[in-house]
Amino acid sequence: MTLNEAELGKEYRIQAVDTEGDEEMESFLFSLGCYSGEMITVVDKKKNLVVSIKDARYNIDPELAGAITI
Repeated sequence: MTLNEAELGKEYRIQAVDTEGDEEMESFLFSLGCYSGEMITVVDKKKNLVVSIKDARYNIDPELAGAITI
């Protein structure tokens, strides 16, 4: 399942990040600490998702969230 389908407040382990060859997107997600094995929590869902990774919060759009498999 992708991050778009995650429940609010529940911690998940990232299984994979599939950017379909988009190196810029992959590099961006990696810079946030978003890679296989890392824990991630969806804090809020509105138009975009607010996620918590390693004690930091980020606002990501549904396209980025769709590339993250949990």
